[in-house]
Amino acid sequence: MSNQTSLRVADLPQNAPTPFELRPDAKALDAIKGDLGLLGLRKLSFVGDVGATGKRDWVLKGKLGATVIQPCVVTLEPVTTRIDIPVTRVFVANWADPEEPEFEIPEDDETEQLGAEIDPALVMVEALSLALPQYPRKDGAELGQAGFTEPGKQALTDEDVKPFSGLADLRDALKKDE
Repeated sequence: MSNQTSLRVADLPQNAPTPFELRPDAKALDAIKGDLGLLGLRKLSFVGDVGATGKRDWVLKGKLGATVIQPCVVTLEPVTTRIDIPVTRVFVANWADPEEPEFEIPEDDETEQLGAEIDPALVMVEALSLALPQYPRKDGAELGQAGFTEPGKQALTDEDVKPFSGLADLRDALKKDE
């Protein structure tokens, strides 16, 4: 898929943006669905353009749209989510890797190293994977209380482990004694 959509930087015009419009076919949708662990993927589109910014850098701006189906984290039933987000990537010619081994890249960093090609399809899949709900939940699905312990013993509940749950009873008992 990437070879068909890659834009050679050397061929891009400096004075006008180069538009792109990606609407993957059923085979490509199946591949992306499998890579991202989705139950379903429909209406995937990525439309935008790539234009010069400065003398040697490039910016990709687009709009990503998709309908994804994921398993509910509680019931494992299918959960459908519509994603419509703007996507921006800035490709920088003078990329400098941070020297420190513990350096963290900010989550909202849209800057990447400029290579010989810019591939909107790769940006599309990356942006989709980042936009997926991490914990999709079916409406009304809730985790129930589960109690596990040795046979013959009483399981601890959430109320049992709250450190201040008995203070109200203690306060009321002290008021009675006064």
